[in-house]
Amino acid sequence: MPWRAEMATHSRSISPWRRVWLRFKRQRLGYWSLIALAAMLVLSLAGELLSNERPLLVVHQGHWYFPLVNDYSERQFGGALDTEADWLDPQVLQLVRGDGGQVLRAPNPYSHDSLNYFSAQPHPAPPSADNVLGTDTIGRDVLARLLYGFRVSFVFGILLAIVGTVIGTLFGLVMGYFGGRVDFFGQRLLEIWSAMPELYLLIIFASMFKPSMLLLVVLLSLFSWIGLSDYVRAEFLRNRQAEYVRAARVMGLSHAQIIWRHIMPNSLTPVITFLPFRISGAIVVLTSLDFLGIGVPPPTPSLGELLAQGKANLYAWWILVPTFGVLTLTLLLLTLVGDALRNAFDLRDRSAGAAL
Repeated sequence: MPWRAEMATHSRSISPWRRVWLRFKRQRLGYWSLIALAAMLVLSLAGELLSNERPLLVVHQGHWYFPLVNDYSERQFGGALDTEADWLDPQVLQLVRGDGGQVLRAPNPYSHDSLNYFSAQPHPAPPSADNVLGTDTIGRDVLARLLYGFRVSFVFGILLAIVGTVIGTLFGLVMGYFGGRVDFFGQRLLEIWSAMPELYLLIIFASMFKPSMLLLVVLLSLFSWIGLSDYVRAEFLRNRQAEYVRAARVMGLSHAQIIWRHIMPNSLTPVITFLPFRISGAIVVLTSLDFLGIGVPPPTPSLGELLAQGKANLYAWWILVPTFGVLTLTLLLLTLVGDALRNAFDLRDRSAGAAL
C-alpha cells in the first residue's frame, strides 16, 4: 500500500542515532525514569538555593546583601561582634528585621554541615517544624544531608563511569582491533590485574593518603574498566573482519581513521547500554565505602555515612528510612534507564521499534 511505502521511506531517512532515540522514547518506563533522574540531579545541583543556612538575600537599611556569595559580620547589621554572622542565631535575624529589614531564606534553612544548637530535643531529634526529616547524631539536618549526599554520590558515579568507560574502551579496542600477540598479552595483563585485591589496596591507600573524592575516583578507576574491556574487545574482533573495514584498508586509511570512522560507531552498543549500570555500581561502591568509614572524608555529606548512623541508632527511623528510600529509588531508576537503552539498541526487539 502507498502509506506503507511512505513509512518505509521515512524510516530509511532517519539517522541511526535518531532511530535509537525514538526507540528509547517508546520505552515509557525508562524514558520517564531518565527524566526523573535528570530532575533529581538538577535539584541536587541547586542545593545551595534549596537548602542553605545562609539567606539568599538580605535587605537592611536600604542596602542589599547576598550572604550566599559573600561573608558579612554581625556588626554590619547592628551587632556587637566583628565575626561572621551566624544566620541560624535568632538574635542576628532579629537585628536585621528590627529596622524593617527583610531576609529571603532558602526553603530549608540548613546546609549539610549546619548544627542546630537551638533544638529543644536531644540529637538525633525526630522530624519537627524546624527540621523536616529530623537531625542526625550531632544535630545536622537530615534533609540537607540527603540532598547534598545524593549530589556527591551521583556526581561520583558519573565521574567513575566515564573514566572507567574511557579506559576500558581504549584497552578493549586495542586488543580487539590488532588481535594476535597484542590481544594475547593484553588478556594475560587483564587476568593479572583483575586478580589484585581491590579492597585491600583501597584500605592501604586510605591509610597512606588523605581520603578525598578525587583519590577514590583515581583508585577505583584502576579496576572499574576491566569488565567493559571484554565486551569492547569482542565487538572489535567481530567488526574488524567486516567488508567495509577491509575496503577502508584497501583505500589506504590509517588505523586511527578506521577505528574512529568505521569500527567505533558500530561497536558502541555495550559502552552506552552499560553506562547506567556502571553509574549504579559506582554509587553502591561509594555508599559501601562510606558505610565502612573509608570513603569520602567528613563532614562531606554521604548516603553511606547516613546509613551507618541509622544502623547505630535503629530507633532513629528518620535517618535510615529516607536514606534507604533515596538510594533504592536512584538505583531503580538507573536500572530502568539501562533496560530501556538495551532494548533501544536491540534490533531484535520489535516491540520497541514497531513504528519505525
